[in-house]
Amino acid sequence: MGNRIIKTSHHCLVTVSSHPFHRHSVTKHGGFSLVELVVFITIISITIAGVIGALNYLNGHSADPLARKQALTIAESMLQEAIQMPYTYCDPDDVKAETATSEADCVVAQNSATGPMPSTESRYSATNPLDNVADYAGLQMPDANCAGICRVGDATPVSNLTGYQVAIAMAFVGGSGEFAGIPTNDVLQVRVTVVGPTNARVVLTGYRLRYAPRI
Repeated sequence: MGNRIIKTSHHCLVTVSSHPFHRHSVTKHGGFSLVELVVFITIISITIAGVIGALNYLNGHSADPLARKQALTIAESMLQEAIQMPYTYCDPDDVKAETATSEADCVVAQNSATGPMPSTESRYSATNPLDNVADYAGLQMPDANCAGICRVGDATPVSNLTGYQVAIAMAFVGGSGEFAGIPTNDVLQVRVTVVGPTNARVVLTGYRLRYAPRI
């Protein structure tokens, strides 16, 4: 179909289109309403706050690898220091130390897991040091005699170990489990705990058997 030309009585020409009128299409564009936008922003804000909070928690409760390595070194050193000591019936300075056949023969028996025997012995003394595994029971650094982590025979704190703490606990564990058949006091459990900066914490456990009770 095309356009038609009509001649009027006044000799005018009129063009009539045979095409229907064209309607302009109206496209509806999608989008967020104000309420939806506010809800979206709120959810995102809560999510971000939760992530930041989790990161802060992990950062505050995770140990610095260097601090943990140093704590492990201290713990290994203290455990070795204690376990390599004699574990005799008597205090090594006891006159009966080389002849005793039980703790009952001793003047000063090493049958306590609570501290040095005799109590005058000290890890920081050059003249009256700890000389038995059981003497290390209850040892802590820092303490009244050492203001930090100190070397054997010296109460001067090691300068680059500030912020570390040591605690040694002991218990007689013979007579049960893998130590069944061994007298209770002949097996000593030694547990060393070291706490350092940035939540570094190391716990090492060792065992000492009284295999040579007179030396």
